[in-house]
Amino acid sequence: MTTRREFVKKAGTGLLAAGAVPSALFHRELQAETTAEAKEELFKVSMAGYSFVKFNLEDSLKMMRRMEVRYLCIKDFHLPLNSTKEQIEAFHKQLADSNVKGYGVGPIYMNNEADVDRAFEYAAKVGVKLIVGVPLHNVLPYVDKKVKEYGMQYAIHLHGPDMPDKYPDADDVWKHVKDLDPRMGMCLDVGHDTRNGKDPVADLKKYHTRVFDIHIKDVSAASKAGHTCEMGRGVIDIPAFVRMLRKVKYTGACSLEFEKDMSDPLAGLAESIGYFKGVIAATK
Repeated sequence: MTTRREFVKKAGTGLLAAGAVPSALFHRELQAETTAEAKEELFKVSMAGYSFVKFNLEDSLKMMRRMEVRYLCIKDFHLPLNSTKEQIEAFHKQLADSNVKGYGVGPIYMNNEADVDRAFEYAAKVGVKLIVGVPLHNVLPYVDKKVKEYGMQYAIHLHGPDMPDKYPDADDVWKHVKDLDPRMGMCLDVGHDTRNGKDPVADLKKYHTRVFDIHIKDVSAASKAGHTCEMGRGVIDIPAFVRMLRKVKYTGACSLEFEKDMSDPLAGLAESIGYFKGVIAATK
C-alpha cells in the first residue's frame, strides 16, 4: 500500500516534471508530511551542546534553527555552573525565542562529592530532570544518594577506548549501575561504544531500561582508530538503530554529537541531521 507521504512525493514529483506545481509548494507539503511523521516518534531528535564548543549560544541556536532541531542538552560553556537565577532565566528566554528547549545538562565531570553537589544543585536551578555525568567510580554511591534526594535521572556518558577508566562502553556502565537506583543509567554514545568493539544496536536492546540519553553519531571504523564522520558515511547501522529505538520504545533524546570540523561544523551537522531524519522517515 502507498502511504500518504509516498503519494505526495510521487504525485508531486510528476507534477513538478509537468510544470504543474511550483517546487516551493511541493517542498512545503513534503516538509509538512515529514514533520507530522516525526511527531509520532517517542524519541526526540536533539543536539548535544558539545557540538557547539567553539560557538557562543546565539550562533549555536542560529545553526539549530537552520537544521530545525528543537532540543538541546545544555553544556556549561553556554550556561556556567555558577549561573544566577537571572542568568538562567535569560538563557531559557534565549532558547524559547529560537523554539528550543533544554532537556538536560552535561556531560559534567565529577571527581568528588563537592562536584556532585554542585551538579545536582545546578540541574535543579536550570529546571531539568536529567544529568549526563562522568563520575569517578568512588563517588558513585554519593551520586546514587543524590539521585534519590533530587528524583533525577543520571546518565553516565561512556567514553570508548581513549579513556578506558572512564566507562569505555555500555557493558562497563551497566556493571557500575546495575545494583544502584534504577534512575542511575547511561548516555549511550553509539560512536564510542562502536569504537570499543561493541554493537550499539545490541546494547540498546540489552540495556534500554537504563538508557536515559543517546549521543547519536557515525564513526569511520569499529576500533580506536575510528573517528567521527558524517552520519551515513561510517560503519554504524543507523537504520537498524532507529528500528531498535522503536522496538524498545525509547522515549528520550537522540542528540547529535558531531566531533569533526568543530570550528566550522554546520555542513557536517546539517548532513548528519538530514540523514538521521531521512532514516527515521524511510524506516516507518
